[in-house]
Amino acid sequence: MTALWEKAQVKSNVMTVKDDWIDYNGHLNMAYYNVLFDTAVDQVFERLGMGPDYVKTRGASFFTAEVHVCYLRELSAGMPVIVTLQLVGLDLKRAHFFQELRHAEEDWLSATSEQMSLHVDMSARKVAPWPEDILHNLTALAEAQADLPRPERAGRSIGIPQKAP
Repeated sequence: MTALWEKAQVKSNVMTVKDDWIDYNGHLNMAYYNVLFDTAVDQVFERLGMGPDYVKTRGASFFTAEVHVCYLRELSAGMPVIVTLQLVGLDLKRAHFFQELRHAEEDWLSATSEQMSLHVDMSARKVAPWPEDILHNLTALAEAQADLPRPERAGRSIGIPQKAP
């Protein structure tokens, strides 16, 4: 599996912002940022051994428990985009990762997404440990990315600072 992670930064395929994803403000609707991030996660998780047949063949899947998206720069119809993924945490049942959505040609940052995924036994519909081979693959990715700095935006929270009126 290590050969799959020769480069520490894992990238999605190039995707294109679709015309019907543009909202009345003239930019990519917030829901479709999640479509792009989720498509990228699926591409990486397929490389980890959890592709479309994982539910059928293994009786398990991965569910999103929490997501934090930051919108930094607008995207328009027709723009090519790419998503990078960095695994920032891993245990026996969870994977914590951070993604950046960038313009594929000009490389400027449009949005970030931080996510916690849970491994789920589909028959019990409960969180369960990663199978040994999948944990091995996730660990190989974590090792390939061990020298990457923690993303600056990881671990953010949302709130309005308390100020005196």
